[in-house]
Amino acid sequence: MIKLLRRLSSMEWLQAALSVVFIVTQVWLDLKLPDYMNEVTRLITSENASMSDIWRNGGYMLLCTLGSAASAIIVGFFAARIGSSFARRMRSFLFNKVESFSMEEINRFSTASLITRSTNDITQVQMLITMGLMVIVKAPITAVWAVTKIVGKGFEWTMATAGATGLLLVFIGFIIIAVFPRFRTMQTLTDNLTRVSRENLTGLRVIRAYNAEEYQDGKFTRANDEFTGVQLFTGRAMSLMMPVMTVVMSGLNLLINWIGAVVINGVTDAGGLEAQLTERGLLFSNMVVFSMYAMQVIMSFMMLVMIFIFLPRASVSAKRINEVLETEPAVLGGGLIEGNPELTGEVEFRNDRFRYPGAAEDVLRDVSFTAKRGETVAFIGSTGSGKSTLINLVPRFFDATEGEILIGGVNVRSYTLEALYRKIGYVPQKAALFRGTVAENVAYGDSPKGLDGVKAAAAIAQSADFIEAMEGCYEADVAQAGANLSGGQKQRLAIARAVCRKPELYIFDDSFSALDYKTDRLLRDALKRETAGVTSLIVAQRVGTVMDADRIVVLDEGRVVGIGTHRELLKTCAVYKEIAASQLSEEELSA
Repeated sequence: MIKLLRRLSSMEWLQAALSVVFIVTQVWLDLKLPDYMNEVTRLITSENASMSDIWRNGGYMLLCTLGSAASAIIVGFFAARIGSSFARRMRSFLFNKVESFSMEEINRFSTASLITRSTNDITQVQMLITMGLMVIVKAPITAVWAVTKIVGKGFEWTMATAGATGLLLVFIGFIIIAVFPRFRTMQTLTDNLTRVSRENLTGLRVIRAYNAEEYQDGKFTRANDEFTGVQLFTGRAMSLMMPVMTVVMSGLNLLINWIGAVVINGVTDAGGLEAQLTERGLLFSNMVVFSMYAMQVIMSFMMLVMIFIFLPRASVSAKRINEVLETEPAVLGGGLIEGNPELTGEVEFRNDRFRYPGAAEDVLRDVSFTAKRGETVAFIGSTGSGKSTLINLVPRFFDATEGEILIGGVNVRSYTLEALYRKIGYVPQKAALFRGTVAENVAYGDSPKGLDGVKAAAAIAQSADFIEAMEGCYEADVAQAGANLSGGQKQRLAIARAVCRKPELYIFDDSFSALDYKTDRLLRDALKRETAGVTSLIVAQRVGTVMDADRIVVLDEGRVVGIGTHRELLKTCAVYKEIAASQLSEEELSA
């Protein structure tokens, strides 16, 4: 928690310092009340008391109360501002940090956990800062100051207060030992509940199609019951705090009055009636003042107990936030912006091997080939042969375990990440669209923003027809994840986005799978015609999509088993011939 709080800005520290000033003022005013109460009590029990003195001291008490309330309001205002601004900056820090992560870090934390850390965990810390500033600072000051006020006002009363304080410390120690570990578990269970809910929402159509509602409900119920069980235990344990505090406070008040009654009743008649009344009045006044100060001490502990309600979860949340903020991305950029101008768009793999983190064996082995500028190189192979993994090494979603990947004659690790991504037009296997308009999705990021560029890219991607049929055309709304578009429409918009960027290199990761053969043919012809001189890497399952490529790389169990044109591979590569035979007729194979 302390490590996270070091991230408070200078303005937030200044506001915290001002809050401390007003907290001290509030405590001083609260502790002045018993002094004036003592004076009022003394005047009431005195025969020579005047009403003007009583009213004056009563007025001072009213002013102290109003001043304390005003100070509390100011402290609450500053605490809310500090908590809110700190939470806002932490959300920005986490968002930016997660954006810098490679897929290795994303998979290590899991998407559900990162969502929880960015929302629930930050909220827990925000609540602690807001409450803590008002309580953690105030409670010790009040307790120490009140103790100095009651010292010497009665040994019996002091011992009673010490005993009550000891009971509270024992109870708080029990809470720390028994409850704190459960709060750590609770945050992990929150991640699990988020994961199950997210899976259920994203896979809703599959769940309904397989009548698996009861099965999913069972998974959610188990996660929910586990979370609820831990939450009930911690909630019940923490709910004991207020009753225990109330019993201790009431018991102490009763004990102070009982001790006072015994002491006052024990005053002898020595010195005459007047002296006896004076001494009893003094004892009564001390009892009233001591009772008020003792209540201040107990209230201080009650405020600390309130913090113990928030501190366990907040401390666990702070640790989880720090884990993300302190994680260094495995993929870091270099310092180069441009490669060799003579090799612009050229991609070369040199003896590359890749193994996923924690995997037992390599996914890719000894991959070597070169894609010259303007060439279209396609990758084909059976499912699990490593096609998508291979091209994901180019934009450095993962880094190769061994070997080198060069773009423009320069190792991809040497480029700044921004420069590397600017060279690439990437179309993922699953088309990713964002909430906004069609134009915003096509002219995405740092792509050219002009509408003419958007229209030209849409025409090349064979998407102009359905875009212009939509209400609003290029300003038509796109729902979250493109939910209002078909699979083929989403793929074509994703391709248009890559074309609009005007990159040196296109990467198509099975990006034509949702297109019919006619649209597939028209789109590839348009790409070849309109993007001449730009290198294209295409992953595909269909032989018809790759047969016109300048070269085809055949993968089998992570190894390159053939490189050549369609006709060459039919003669020299058994794996490619087997794939082609499963998809093409005898006439197409012999054509």
